[in-house]
Amino acid sequence: MFSKILQANDGSEHAFHALSLALLIAKQNNSELHMVSVEEIDYMPEFLEEVREETGTAARRFHGVLKRARAMAEAAQVQLITHVITGHPVRDVVLLAADLKVDLLVIGATGHSALYERMIGSRADRIVQLAQCPVLVVK
Repeated sequence: MFSKILQANDGSEHAFHALSLALLIAKQNNSELHMVSVEEIDYMPEFLEEVREETGTAARRFHGVLKRARAMAEAAQVQLITHVITGHPVRDVVLLAADLKVDLLVIGATGHSALYERMIGSRADRIVQLAQCPVLVVK
């Protein structure tokens, strides 16, 4: 049913729980599994050089996340294709899902305070609203 899956991973335990489920689904469906980590940058950086610096820093910052994810994928005997990008987490996860033409997007349900979520909304909620494919939010 799902030939291509994308899992968004910010390094949180919720995200790794979502990755565990994505690995199970990928193995059951013999799916191509991608994982994306997004290093958030300021909306209005002062200089283009700041964006370049953040891009290099993102790969180093997510090194541990990638290492743990690859170990989990190897243990599950699922090939994992990883992406580390710099930008806005909601926008860029949704864009990558569309670019890859995934059949399923798997994300962790991470929480801010209840007040924050009522006033601003969670990233998970925004991704569910904006994604063009089915989204599985894992608690």
